[in-house]
Amino acid sequence: MADSTTTQQHPLAGWEKPDLDLSVADWRSSSDGRGDVQIAFVEGFIAMRNSGRPESPSLIFTPAEWGAFVHGAREGRFDLT
Repeated sequence: MADSTTTQQHPLAGWEKPDLDLSVADWRSSSDGRGDVQIAFVEGFIAMRNSGRPESPSLIFTPAEWGAFVHGAREGRFDLT
């Protein structure tokens, strides 16, 4: 039986990212600790998860995808207000 903090990753068609072992990832929260998101740098990829539900699936980004996401966030593209 898998550890409760480890999720089974299911590759999608066209998915070109490896099946990463996130059970040993060094998850980090934002510096102020207010967010619900944690990230980890694993084998050259960036994993993101919901800290309130760490057993839920993680999003996996390439460095280029992560850079585009961070750039968009800094420009306010994802603001909901």
